[in-house]
Amino acid sequence: METLLDENTVALIRDYVPRNATLHMLSEFFGACADATRTKIICALSISEMCVGDLARVLKLNQTTCSHQLRLLRAADIVSARRDGKIVYYSLKNRRIEDVMFAGVRFLGL
Repeated sequence: METLLDENTVALIRDYVPRNATLHMLSEFFGACADATRTKIICALSISEMCVGDLARVLKLNQTTCSHQLRLLRAADIVSARRDGKIVYYSLKNRRIEDVMFAGVRFLGL
C-alpha cells in the first residue's frame, strides 16, 4: 500500500507511538480518571489526605460509592492508603497527577 508520508515521518510516528504495554497502561490510567466522581476525589486528595468518611461528607457522596471509587483509583495506582489504627487515610500516590488534571483544565480552556 502506498503512503503519502515521507519515510522520515513514518519512522518518527512508529518511534513515537507507544508499544502495546504502554498503550494499555495509558488507557487504564485515563479510564480511571474518566469518571466524574473519581475526578472529584482526585481533586480533593490533591488538597489533603483524607479518610473515606471525610471524603464522602465533603464531596457529598454516599460512603459506599466513595469507597468503591477509591478502590478503583487504588487499583489504577493513582491513590494510596495509609492505616492509622482503625482509620485508613487516602492520598494521591504521585503528585504529578495534579499536572495531568491542570493540563486537562487548560486544554478545555476552563
